Amino acid sequence: MKATLQLIDAFTEALGRALAWCVPLMVLITAAVVVMRYGFGQGLTALQESVSYFHGTVFMLGAAYALKHGAHVRVDIFYQRFSPRQRAWVDSLGTLLFLLPLCGLILITSWEFSAKAWEIRESSVEPGGIPAVFLLKSLIPLMAINLALQGVAELLRNALVLINGEADHAR
Repeated sequence: MKATLQLIDAFTEALGRALAWCVPLMVLITAAVVVMRYGFGQGLTALQESVSYFHGTVFMLGAAYALKHGAHVRVDIFYQRFSPRQRAWVDSLGTLLFLLPLCGLILITSWEFSAKAWEIRESSVEPGGIPAVFLLKSLIPLMAINLALQGVAELLRNALVLINGEADHAR
């Protein structure tokens, strides 16, 4: 159980760290688009669209990294006062009742949408745009799979707390 948890966590951590490099890249590309447009009067559609691609990639594939590091918003005002065991119960139930079913629903409903985009190799409708909208649409089922995988890791982590009383603070 610990080996599986560590493997999923390592994958999520590596992906999250790789995605972090997309953010400064988006800033540089946005600056280049602005300079090209207002400084030289040239619009570069593909470059401008690439910012949306990076943005979508960071948010869709970074969701699991945010879950791993507890960066999602918590509304429960009592949670902070709970013991590690109580938190493990709340987190486990939330994962089983909400997170995993939602990931399954997203995966099921986005699969055909993404597959059709791949089938026709959907590209940008803008002249000079990126001819790979199908890749962008693929992020939806990938996000569901990636987030569900990290959800399983969180279940395993909580199971260790509930069974052994161990809290894995390394996350």
